[in-house]
Amino acid sequence: MNPKILIIGACGQIGTELTHQLRALYGVDNVIASDIRKLNNDVVNSGPFEVVNALDFNQIEHLVEIHQITDVYLMAALLSATAEKNPAFAWDLNMNSLFHVLNLAKAGKIKKIFWPSSIAVFGPTTPKENTPQYTIMEPSTVYGISKQAGERWCEYYHNIFGVDVRSVRYPGLISWTTLPGGGTTDYAVDIYHKALSEGKYECFLTSETKMPMMYMDDAIAATINIMKAPAEQIKIRSSYNLAAISFTPTEIAAEIKKHIPELEVTYAPDFRQKIADSWPASIDDSRAREDWGWNHEFDLEMMTVDMLKNLSPQYNTDIQ
Repeated sequence: MNPKILIIGACGQIGTELTHQLRALYGVDNVIASDIRKLNNDVVNSGPFEVVNALDFNQIEHLVEIHQITDVYLMAALLSATAEKNPAFAWDLNMNSLFHVLNLAKAGKIKKIFWPSSIAVFGPTTPKENTPQYTIMEPSTVYGISKQAGERWCEYYHNIFGVDVRSVRYPGLISWTTLPGGGTTDYAVDIYHKALSEGKYECFLTSETKMPMMYMDDAIAATINIMKAPAEQIKIRSSYNLAAISFTPTEIAAEIKKHIPELEVTYAPDFRQKIADSWPASIDDSRAREDWGWNHEFDLEMMTVDMLKNLSPQYNTDIQ
């Protein structure tokens, strides 16, 4: 029997593609997309859509009841760079939306929750290379603090109330379908757009800033696979490390130059550099691979080919 799914934050960077994949997998009518406003986009127009404020418990509860929801994917959040500009609201949104969903599950109104964490839970004192699943976590950003606290609450609700909540720590995510959304890793999306539209890019990080990244196709696959896995395979109820590729701005620029040789990249680090410096350079995700069979598909070369192939029509550019 198919689950009945509610996606909160369906119009965001991850939510957009997750909605399409879940509808393809489980049927359009079984996946209710929701966000704080109704946009004229594919998510809204391709199936059931509801306007919901993630901070309003009663609205969420109402949707869960009228649609007989079994699974909730809580994708609403204020991301790293944006959260630094509005810390109080970021904490409110990132934490209270999670409490609302956890409490609905505690009350037996939903069966399963997906809640995304992030590499932002790590901090300057965390080992930077092959960051372990269990390690020092002293996040220095509002986003990271909220995600670390959220991990603890997820684990608590599972241990104390038996809530089936599942989570992965996303690295930087790269996608051609949505524009950058205020994250520190978003340079790795913007550089493709600027390469095609202007042939030049000014990066807000230094040339050798190495961070863990993942193509969106892999991130969506991981999200769906952890939710499909039998409960007994999910042995970590805080959040799983998740990894695919790590690279620097220099390395991604070199890969793009194989297709757009004239690309010029300059560097003007801003406040996001401090955030990037506090994060790992690479991640050990062996527990996810062992417990529920995680495996990534895209490397930097494959991702670049796919990004340019899909973005080039927007800029009337023919990329070989």
